[in-house]
Amino acid sequence: MLVVSCIILVSALPLRMSCSSLPFKDSTMGSNLNASSLLDNASRKNSMSIPIDTHFQLPSPLPSWPSGEGFASGVIDLGGLLVSQVSLLTKVWATHEGGPDNLGATFFEPTNLPNGFFMLGSYSQPNNMPLFGWILAGKDTSGGALKMPTDYTLVWSSQNLKINQDGVGYIWLPIPPEGYKAIGHVVTTSPQKPSLDKVRCVRADLTDVSESHDWIWGTNGLNVYSSRPRDRGTQALGVSTGAFMAQNNGAADSLACLKNVKAKLSAMPNLNQVKALVQSYSPLIYFHPDEEFYPSSVTWFFQNGALLYTKGQESSPVGIQLTGSNLPQGGSNDGAYWLDLPSDNAAKANVKRGDLLGATAYLHIKPMFGATYTDIAVWLFYPFNGAAKAKLEFMTISLGKIGEHVGDWEHVTLRISNFNGELQGVYFSEHSGGIWVSASQLDFQNGNKPVVYSSLHGHAAYPKPGQNLQGSGDVGIRNDTGKGKLMDTGGNFLVVGAEYLGSTIVEPPWLNYAREWGPKINYDISKELNKIERFMPGKLKRAVEKIARSLPNEVLGEQGPTGPKFKDMWNGDERG
Repeated sequence: MLVVSCIILVSALPLRMSCSSLPFKDSTMGSNLNASSLLDNASRKNSMSIPIDTHFQLPSPLPSWPSGEGFASGVIDLGGLLVSQVSLLTKVWATHEGGPDNLGATFFEPTNLPNGFFMLGSYSQPNNMPLFGWILAGKDTSGGALKMPTDYTLVWSSQNLKINQDGVGYIWLPIPPEGYKAIGHVVTTSPQKPSLDKVRCVRADLTDVSESHDWIWGTNGLNVYSSRPRDRGTQALGVSTGAFMAQNNGAADSLACLKNVKAKLSAMPNLNQVKALVQSYSPLIYFHPDEEFYPSSVTWFFQNGALLYTKGQESSPVGIQLTGSNLPQGGSNDGAYWLDLPSDNAAKANVKRGDLLGATAYLHIKPMFGATYTDIAVWLFYPFNGAAKAKLEFMTISLGKIGEHVGDWEHVTLRISNFNGELQGVYFSEHSGGIWVSASQLDFQNGNKPVVYSSLHGHAAYPKPGQNLQGSGDVGIRNDTGKGKLMDTGGNFLVVGAEYLGSTIVEPPWLNYAREWGPKINYDISKELNKIERFMPGKLKRAVEKIARSLPNEVLGEQGPTGPKFKDMWNGDERG
C-alpha cells in the first residue's frame, strides 16, 4: 500500500516523480519554497485532498475463513488460465475535472503481480470516491493461453487538450495476434508506444463478450466506462476483469472479458464458509420510526391464520401447513391460487403488524461472473405493505389504498469476491428496480456489517436515511427512511437456495409456490385518485395521477407479488 500512498501524495505535480525526487518540501516542515517551485492555481487545486486520495478498506480486517476447496485462495483456475485479483495499484495519469462531481478520474496499472502472472489491462475510477478497485492478472497454465500483442493503436491522447491534468495521458489498445483478444488498455504519460512485453492478450476461446457499464469520465468525445460481461447470471461464464472501456467519438473499443471455460465451481464457498460470510456481512436493517408493518418468518405468517384461496372456490379457503407443504408446487402464475390474511379482523390486524422479533432472513447463494463472485441475496417477508405517500412540492398527501398489498417480498444482495472473501458491494432493491452501491460508499456498523434503511410502509431498501423521493423535482412518491427499530439479518437466517451445493440445501415447499402471496385487488384506481385530487389545483392533480400510474402493480396494490424464486434476479443478475 505504500506505493499507492506515495504516488497519490505527488499527484498534484505536472510530471510523474518518485517520492525521493520531490522538488520541494512542505512549508509546515520549516522549509522555504523558492519561486520556481511554487504551484500555480491549478496545481493548488490538484493538491487539495479528494476522495480518491484515500484507499478504502473495510472497517474490520477479514477473518480467517473456514477451510474449503478454492474459496478465498487468492487465485481461480478458469481452465488453462489462472487469474489473480490485484488491488495494489500504481497511479499512471489523472485528470482533475470532468466526470462525476467534476473531480476527474485516475488511471492505474497493477503492481507487485504474483510470480508468473502478467498484466492484462489497466484500471480507472472517478476521483469522487475512495480508491477501491482491482484488475485481474493472468498466468498461462496451458501453454498458449497468453501472448504479447503485435502492436498498439493509440485510442486517445490528452496532449492538445486544455484540461486540468497530471502531465499528458495516452490510452493504447493492444493489437492481439490472430486467435487472441485484448482484455484491457495500457495507459502511459509518453507518446512512445508501450513495450510489447507490458501486457498480455488472451486466447479467444478463454474470452467472452463484454459491455460498458458505469461512466467513469469523459471529455471532447472520449468517454470512459467500467466494463462487465454482457451475459450475466448463475449459468453465465463471463468473468469481470476490472478493466475500463473507452469510447472515442462514439466508437467503442473491442475489448473482451474472460470466460470460465472450466465451468467449475470450486471457488464458491462451502456451507460453513457461507455461514461465516453471513456472520461477517449480514446487513443491519433500520426501519423507519413510524413503521407499522414489520417482517415476520413465513412459518409465523402461516401459523397465524394466513389462508390459501383457489379460483372458483373462494368461499372455502384453507389454512396453510407450517412449511407450506399443502401449497401447489411449481407451475406458473396463472391466477388459480393466491394467499391472503386471516378472515377474522383481530387476527388480520395482528398479522399485518408482522413479528419483528421472530423475523427470518431467507438467503439465496448463487455464483456470479463465472463463479469468481458469490452473491448472497437476503430476502425478507412482510405480511403487509402499507399505503404510499406522495410529495407534491410543499405538500405531503396520503394515497389512500394505493400502495397497500398483502405479502411483500424485499431483498438486498451482497456481492463477495471469491478470490479473498471481501465484500465488494451491496444491491439495494427498490420496488421494481434498485441500485448497486460499492462497499466504499456504504455505512457500516458492528465491524463489516452494511447498514440498510427500509422505507416507511413500502419496505424498499436504501443506503442512506432521508426522504428518497421516487419521481422528479419536488414531485414523487416518498420513501422515507430513518433509524427506528433494528434487525440484524444474521441473527436469524435460513439458507433456502444454493443450487451449486446440490442436496446440501433442502428447499422449503413454500419456496416453490409460483402463485401470488396476496390477493388481486380490483379497486378503481381512478376513484382512489379522485378522493385525493378533489381539492387540488389542476397542475398537482396531473402530477398525482402521473406518479400513481407509473408505479408497478405490486405497489399499486392491484395484485400480490410472487415469491423470490420466481423473480428474474433468482437466476439472473440484479437490475442495476
